[in-house]
Amino acid sequence: MTERRRTFNRWWVVVGAVMIQLALGAIYAWSVFTRLLTDPEGVYAFSASQTAWIFSAGLATFAVVMVLAGTWQLRAGPRTVAITGGVLLGTGYILGGFFGSSFWAQFLCIGILGGAGIGLAYVVPIAVGVRWFPDKKGLITGLAVAGFGFGATIWVKLAGSWFGGLLNTAAVFGLPSVQSVFVIYGVTFMLLVLIGSLVMVHPPEEYVPQGWSPPASGSGARDGEIAYSARDMLRTHQFYILWFVFVCSALAGLMVIYAIKLFGIDVLGARGIADAGAITGTAMASYAICNGVGRILWGSLSDVLGRKVAIVTMVAAQGVVMLLIYHGFIHIGETTGFVAAAALIGFNFGGNFALFPAATADLFGNKNVGTNYGWVFTAYGVAGLAGPLLAGWFKDSAGAGGPGVWMTPFIIAGSACLFGAFVMALMPQLHPRRDSKPESAVTETKLATVSE
Repeated sequence: MTERRRTFNRWWVVVGAVMIQLALGAIYAWSVFTRLLTDPEGVYAFSASQTAWIFSAGLATFAVVMVLAGTWQLRAGPRTVAITGGVLLGTGYILGGFFGSSFWAQFLCIGILGGAGIGLAYVVPIAVGVRWFPDKKGLITGLAVAGFGFGATIWVKLAGSWFGGLLNTAAVFGLPSVQSVFVIYGVTFMLLVLIGSLVMVHPPEEYVPQGWSPPASGSGARDGEIAYSARDMLRTHQFYILWFVFVCSALAGLMVIYAIKLFGIDVLGARGIADAGAITGTAMASYAICNGVGRILWGSLSDVLGRKVAIVTMVAAQGVVMLLIYHGFIHIGETTGFVAAAALIGFNFGGNFALFPAATADLFGNKNVGTNYGWVFTAYGVAGLAGPLLAGWFKDSAGAGGPGVWMTPFIIAGSACLFGAFVMALMPQLHPRRDSKPESAVTETKLATVSE
């Protein structure tokens, strides 16, 4: 047996992944801008549906580009793809700052160009992390994407309240506050992704962590030998079940990300709470923090409980919270109930981004997880269109109607989650497919020893 020694510490990949994801979490901070963008007396005077379209365009572009990024990173290498994504994301926000005075400019720069940058960079830490940590897939996918949720907290607080709030204090190049923040964020996002990209490299072929042996499946194939191509994966029932459940689960979280500011101000304001704006800011921050924590904890739990049990539990819990948020949490606790509901929704929503990539690797193999998860992740794009636009449509159609208008989209999202959990519980086992490379070509195990 040949032993290939490397001095590279695989945990540096996690550090780089978190840096990249901190920047990519910008898209979840969108609700901090919606109040100023939809102010009828303000600079922009966008409708609620227009701000939803910008957000949804970013989510949908993010998901579609991920499919291309997964394939490209196999050819060009993960570092190149991540760097390109960082440049696109930063450029989109910078251009959105200079030229984003209109809806279409923000739609194209923030939504399309920024979303494309996120889609390119997002898949890299997951694909690289799963290869370096086949022994801790749930935990590592959770850690790798935790920065996405925590990043949203940072960008929300920097824009809204920390150090006076950039939306209140920033005026770069004579631009209005929202556009000034876009420019500042664009430069920051680009630098974070570029630095994090430095450690985005694949391990050696046939790499196995020291002291770990790939588990045997029921059919006798080792975990490391499962290797479904995207074409093969798309022919399985399991892919479509996983995709559908992801849509149901993500629908709820993305709806709340878009609507939490407007929903909170409507509901709490109707109850005579004077500082509704500040409370919704706290709820947004609690959502984002728990989003990051949920990625780590759900990922870790799934390594113990199994991916299927974890997904069913998480999606069902999300459905219950969505159904109770208006007549349950807010009626019981008002301010604290609203913040608690936001935290729980964020916690469960964050779990999606640890559980679904890990489940994709479990079902279809580590080798092509970048490409295969890109296809699974198109579910997020569908949910990104449906969730925010559903909430925006009900809000606009109600006009000056009371806060009860929010109940219908929340009931739809909650019911979808419960149905998704039921469908996931019925998903059958998938028989592993071995790598197409003949076994005779593997003459020895190349064991890479890395420092922990």
